[in-house]
Amino acid sequence: QAQLAESGGGLAQAGGSLSLSCAISGRIFSAYIISWFRRPPGKEREFVAGIRWTGGGTDYRDSVKGRFTISRDNAKDMVYLQMNNLKPEDTAVYYCAVGGGRPNIRMSSGYPHWGQGTQVTVAP
Repeated sequence: QAQLAESGGGLAQAGGSLSLSCAISGRIFSAYIISWFRRPPGKEREFVAGIRWTGGGTDYRDSVKGRFTISRDNAKDMVYLQMNNLKPEDTAVYYCAVGGGRPNIRMSSGYPHWGQGTQVTVAP
């Protein structure tokens, strides 16, 4: 069973950058997808970005395309989310999640393993 631990959240100014890390321990199946979700204040959890553990194919929600980059280091069992040109609406608790990503990579129900989350706050 995979266990996840996020790090790297904090406070940034609008236009600034933050980098999140997700350390994965336990068994990772080659077909797994590792994704970042976020829960903005008072809102539902939403998909941010995902990456296939094998092959490295990626997917992003439209509002972060061109600003966020998800990457992985298979040797270190790490997944990263580089966030540039941050906006106040990016403020949220960010979670990494691992699973088959089915039936849809963007649905949280496809991920049985979750981290505890890390807070990202973007000031105007």
